Amino acid sequence: MPASTSTQGTQSHRSRTSIVVLSTALMLFSMFFGAGNLIFPPMIGAYAGEAFTPAMVGFLLGGVALPIVAIVAIAFSGSDLSDLSRRAGRVFGALFPVLVYLSIGAFFGLPRMGAVAYSTSFVPLASYDSLNSAVLFSGVFFTVAGVLAWNPRTIIQSLGKVLTPTLLLFLAILILRSVMVLDGAPAPAQDTYATQPIAAGLLSGYLTMDSVAALAFGIIVVNTLRGNGAVRRRHLIPQTVTAAFIAGGFLSVVYVGLGLIGRSIPNAAQYTDGAALLADAAAQSLGSTGAFVFSMTVLAACLTTAVGLLAACSEFFHRLVPAVRYHVWLVGFAVIAFSFSIHGLPTLLAIAGPLIGFLYPIAITLMSVALIGAVVNRWTRLPVTFRLAVGVAVVWSAATTLAELGVGTAVLTPILSAVPLHDIHLGWVVPVALAAVCGLLVDLTRRERSRA
Repeated sequence: MPASTSTQGTQSHRSRTSIVVLSTALMLFSMFFGAGNLIFPPMIGAYAGEAFTPAMVGFLLGGVALPIVAIVAIAFSGSDLSDLSRRAGRVFGALFPVLVYLSIGAFFGLPRMGAVAYSTSFVPLASYDSLNSAVLFSGVFFTVAGVLAWNPRTIIQSLGKVLTPTLLLFLAILILRSVMVLDGAPAPAQDTYATQPIAAGLLSGYLTMDSVAALAFGIIVVNTLRGNGAVRRRHLIPQTVTAAFIAGGFLSVVYVGLGLIGRSIPNAAQYTDGAALLADAAAQSLGSTGAFVFSMTVLAACLTTAVGLLAACSEFFHRLVPAVRYHVWLVGFAVIAFSFSIHGLPTLLAIAGPLIGFLYPIAITLMSVALIGAVVNRWTRLPVTFRLAVGVAVVWSAATTLAELGVGTAVLTPILSAVPLHDIHLGWVVPVALAAVCGLLVDLTRRERSRA
């Protein structure tokens, strides 16, 4: 083969790989960017005011860096959350992934997308609200999401090359026009943003719960890249990491832009709801078309996330129970999500909120130890570190959840509140970190003994 032909073939392959990685990154961005991601940053801008920069840095650490770490952890550990979870024990490896996929999927994440799309996108634009309209809207919403997720191999086409550019277009119009037109002066920082802006921003990013979603979305990212040629681990890992960082870059830019809207809108301190703030910003900066642009932005954000959740959950449970086809799971989850969505957000939060709050610290612990394991894997697989750190996370998170539900508060509250960071919902960090250090010492000591 002539050298020029070989060179052209190599360049063509690299070009195709770059397009696939970029499309995967856009797909991942759209799956992350749901309704909550749209309304958190403007409120940070409104409440942080003059402390906007440190508050936004904290938010990006919790809302961007942690999800990226989760995707990277999945790439290094295997193909999905089950591969990662099994390193903490068989029972945990069987139960934890199921709880994660059910909580962020059919029982909360999916119906939440339908409920938010209806209440924030359809109702303001149509100026009409009834049970019949909610049922009709949710039926159409989940039918469209199901059609787009029907073939998991083409999600990169529907999301990465169609819906995500549409979402980014509406976001760009909203952000650029608002920043250009709105002229409100930044208000003094309020509440925790006045004293601990980085910590307050970090907590808001933490509460997006995207780190749990990232563990679920990992299966879609890995399968997409494998389906486009990244079969070997030495190709799959760098492509996954690159796609995750590109998606994180897009998220960061959009979050900062949305935060600037909240910072610059007049009388920012009067708002208690990010959706209302953005709706007013759209009206003030875009006039009569503002309501349409805002509604389409919300609808696109909810739909792309719903497609990702449907595909990820159906793919996972098909692997778990191969006898039941992917499409059967897909239809089942769409029907369940539709049924739950028409009951509204308060009901959904009351049911799924405590479960997600319980799972979140465990998920972050799992992916953090996985990254430590990726660094030292050539020396040891860290079995004690995984079991000890995750075990402490499970116990501590369970105790915190019970206390928040009012169970055993007389005993649990004094113990939990005595730990650093408990007041900002991060009390589990210190006990888990100590457990991980102890486990790591045991694993490394065992390695030295086995070599002796």
